[in-house]
Amino acid sequence: MSMPDFPHPALGIDYGDARIGIAATDPVGIMAHPVETIHRQKQDAHARIAQIIAERRIKTLVVGLPCHLDGREGESAQKARLFIEPLSRLHPQIPVVWIDEAFSTVAAAAKLHEAGKNAKRQKALIDQAAAVEILHDWMERHPSS
Repeated sequence: MSMPDFPHPALGIDYGDARIGIAATDPVGIMAHPVETIHRQKQDAHARIAQIIAERRIKTLVVGLPCHLDGREGESAQKARLFIEPLSRLHPQIPVVWIDEAFSTVAAAAKLHEAGKNAKRQKALIDQAAAVEILHDWMERHPSS
């Protein structure tokens, strides 16, 4: 059985209660890059993501799902699923792919530290980098043809 072919560009979403990290792939799925961090108290996150989807002609949503170490979904995973529901209804033609985001933020912070960035002072940058990690994980599992 072959894997479904998910089209690019894809939008990576690292959902959080305060901030949402956004990353995107290039049109053919070779690279992922940070886009922005949405501060939920400052703007309508659903409206902003819908705008990004339209501007970038997004064809797949890849959303980090915060699972426990044993793979079970907890409250944070439920919040992420509830957040994505309105986007799914607004864009029913765009598939939503859920990726276990375990350690994506840790990996992102480590890479930023290696690059000489102070991760604690740049939380918004970590959120974007975590979204890039989520996309990288997905791209490794579903390479472009």
